[in-house]
Amino acid sequence: MSLDRPALAWVGGRLATGLRDLTSDPAALDSRGFWAVVRTFEGELTCARFADVRGAPPPGGVWHGPAVSAWETSLDQHAYVGAVQRVRAAIAAGDVYQVNVCRVLSATSSDPDAFEPAGLLTALAAGNPAPYAALVDIPGHVRIVSASPELYLRRRGDTVESGPIKGTAVTVADLTPKDRAENVMIVDLVRNDLGRVCRTGSVTVPALCEVEEHPGLVHLVSTVRGELVAGAGWPELLTATFPPGSVTGAPKSSALHLIRQLETVHRGPYCGAVGWVDADRREGVLAVAIRTFWWADDTLHFGTGAGITWGSDAQQEWAETELKARRLLAVAAGT
Repeated sequence: MSLDRPALAWVGGRLATGLRDLTSDPAALDSRGFWAVVRTFEGELTCARFADVRGAPPPGGVWHGPAVSAWETSLDQHAYVGAVQRVRAAIAAGDVYQVNVCRVLSATSSDPDAFEPAGLLTALAAGNPAPYAALVDIPGHVRIVSASPELYLRRRGDTVESGPIKGTAVTVADLTPKDRAENVMIVDLVRNDLGRVCRTGSVTVPALCEVEEHPGLVHLVSTVRGELVAGAGWPELLTATFPPGSVTGAPKSSALHLIRQLETVHRGPYCGAVGWVDADRREGVLAVAIRTFWWADDTLHFGTGAGITWGSDAQQEWAETELKARRLLAVAAGT
């Protein structure tokens, strides 16, 4: 893929062009201007400030995506089931309560120019519309297209909120007590994370385990809200809350330790964050980068995973990862 293509982003329903600054310093998000933001699960931050920002539909482009059968997985069914069993053993030992176990799917093309991010964004907008859809294309740094349904952080001045998703099924009737218990567990984790940078007593849960319908599935979603302490900005907020609790587990440090042991490849942008920050208005929206495609060299990647608790059935958790991937891979294949 050519590195001389112009940088652009489509985030929050706005098209951003005219790259002015590029940095990995989160303090820039409290400075000036409009920034597109991507952070990998491993913590690598890309902040791109653009000169020209306007409301616009998704930019169009060429897209001839890989067939559904062309994708290879970092963990096959046998390995994933084994990982679930190891998590359950760790829960029995009292090391963790919940761990999100993910796998990365990869596909290559003999014609890399057929993989145009703007074309994929258009296909996803038609076949799998999402509230936090985004494209960020910075040559030589990051190339990502997301159809995320999940809010990581929304900031308006000193008010911040998160919308963790836990509990996924085909229909409302398929949701189980395990789904609700998992959601409540992660809400407690997110409350604790926000409590590190919010005023004492300001962290609340305005919505708990609400059902949201998305293309092909339903989720349980909660809202956690707080007021930042004086002097806290984006660096402090990201330090306190990243990686998002819904894609790690509880306790977070123990879950991350298990994730590093069980997953065979880095997640990259998947399960990280993608979105925008308007530093002049002290506003921003970052999504959890799930339902997300990204490029490394000429290889296209996509991630899928599930939250594992003591009540998990290993085969059902594998099926959940398949469910989450099925529609997105079909859209990407044009089917």
